[in-house]
Amino acid sequence: MARLTHYSFGRLSVDGSEQRRDVIVLPDRVVTDWWRREGHSLVLEDVQDVLEELPERLIVGVGAYGRLRPDRAAIEELERRGVAVECLPTQDAVRRYGELDERRTAAALHLTC
Repeated sequence: MARLTHYSFGRLSVDGSEQRRDVIVLPDRVVTDWWRREGHSLVLEDVQDVLEELPERLIVGVGAYGRLRPDRAAIEELERRGVAVECLPTQDAVRRYGELDERRTAAALHLTC
């Protein structure tokens, strides 16, 4: 399970390794260089590769200034599949992730705007 620390605009420490690109943190692995079809949106296709690995909660870091916009239909589909979704500014998302059980929580984090 990953430990997230030291978030600042464009940077996040994941288990002591600095990440400078968006990242998905799952209970059993970390997906670095997470890329979305459209940079500031989040659709179901953007998490398709990890969909079956998502635990019961997904924390979405929408960026330092909230520029990442999750598609309502994607959120509804995740919730239909039993994944509770929280969307927060990335700094708050990192903090929130640390408050929860990492075995039952994933995080998809936009590190910049």
